[in-house]
Amino acid sequence: MAAAAECDVVMAATEPQLLDDEEAKREAESFKEQGNAYYAKKDYNEAYNYYTKAIDKCPKNASYYGNRAATLMMLGRFREALGDAQQSVRLDDSFVRGHLREGKCHLSLGNAMAACRSFQRALELDHKNAQAQQEFKNANAVIEYEKIAETDFEKRDFRKVVFCMDRALEFAPACHRFKILKAECLAMLGRYPEAQSVASDILRMDSTNADALYVRGLCLYYEDCIEKAVQFFVQALRMAPDHEKACVACRNAKALKAKKEDGNKAFKEGNYKLAYELYTEALRIDPNNIKTNAKLYCNRGTVNSKLRKLDDAIEDCTNAVKLDDTYIKAYLRRAQWPVLEPVILSGKCHFTSVEETLKSYMDTEQYEEAVRDYEKVYQTEKTKEHKQLLKNAQMELKKSKRKDYYKILGVDKNASEDEIKKAYRKRALMHHPDRHSGASAEVQKEEEKKFKEVGEAFTILSDPKKKTRYDSGQDLDEEGMNMGDFDANNIFKAFFGGPGGFSFEASGPGNFFFQFG
Repeated sequence: MAAAAECDVVMAATEPQLLDDEEAKREAESFKEQGNAYYAKKDYNEAYNYYTKAIDKCPKNASYYGNRAATLMMLGRFREALGDAQQSVRLDDSFVRGHLREGKCHLSLGNAMAACRSFQRALELDHKNAQAQQEFKNANAVIEYEKIAETDFEKRDFRKVVFCMDRALEFAPACHRFKILKAECLAMLGRYPEAQSVASDILRMDSTNADALYVRGLCLYYEDCIEKAVQFFVQALRMAPDHEKACVACRNAKALKAKKEDGNKAFKEGNYKLAYELYTEALRIDPNNIKTNAKLYCNRGTVNSKLRKLDDAIEDCTNAVKLDDTYIKAYLRRAQWPVLEPVILSGKCHFTSVEETLKSYMDTEQYEEAVRDYEKVYQTEKTKEHKQLLKNAQMELKKSKRKDYYKILGVDKNASEDEIKKAYRKRALMHHPDRHSGASAEVQKEEEKKFKEVGEAFTILSDPKKKTRYDSGQDLDEEGMNMGDFDANNIFKAFFGGPGGFSFEASGPGNFFFQFG
């Protein structure tokens, strides 16, 4: 009797509990149905709330976790969704949708190998499941993209790495690792705003992400904002003291900043040889830092100009614009130095404005390069100053391609009227065709050409108005003068007094003297 009584007591205790369990299941199902309704309306936050209520009422139901996992995936909360999906298959290993959702979460987070295992399990349970088959292919594609990207990163083929990461992120949109690798490669390609945007998005979600902090610093470092870059590298190292890339970048940034500042100091103090050495050492620190190295080349070019090494100065500026084709200062300096070269080498250069030097000095062999540089500058920054610089350079180039009448007569540009006349007399007599009547046909032709040029030069330089136009680079044809129409013999006769006023007579083979009538 005692045993029977004890048994009755036990039965009496479990009946209310069974009733409570059934009630909990009914409530849980009700919450699940409400969650389904909100899910269908795409109100995922409310759906999440009701699935959570269902789980609270019945925590051993695999489908509830599966449904909440699906909802979290729609909200982009893949890591939380993964936890629910894993719980659902722990409760029911035959739950195909649970395995699919677990695999999808793994894949979205970039763990393609784990995703493959989940999809394989789903296929073991339902080998005809089309979704599992497709997702398995997607996971394998991501694994392949990772392998290619790793190889191409070692080869420094950053464009291809970006391509691979873009493809992988189509299947793994929540993978921070893929995003960081893409951002780092974008920085290496000089696409800093894009790289910054990717890193900033990650930091908004996880402000302690050392990789994202490193990429932010890398972008600033490559944009020549070295002080700010160091701050990010230091912060990354606080989060991850063993972060090798951040450590190397921080060391290089500090060394580059110090060496460049030392070079600037030496230059300001007039110690150009030391400045040259310091800039050269700085250029060896990090070949990948394009913007800073462009400035270092330009600075070293300025040093070379001070040391009167104009060819080296131009070469340094050429290297600067090769690295950064938007670097205006390098173009301006490279365009300036060819016209400064004659006076720098003569020791008379006081580094006046570019406009003044362009008006005063010419280097006929390098004006085309100067014009190209000023064109680049004006295309980049269309200011009045740059437009005038280009106009001046084009004028000097035009002038340099004309006949140099001063050189033809052998006089200085500041020659007086009498000096021009004396020079014409000397050159006209030297190249007169009668003087070379006994020479070969080739020599006669050459001397006749020179005689004509001498007459042409005298015609221009002896006329104040024409001389002014010539000196300013204006077209002489605008005056209505066609230089091909004039007669050098008429100029000669007019100068020496007309017919009978002058003649050549032979005084022996190859010798001539002249006499006036």
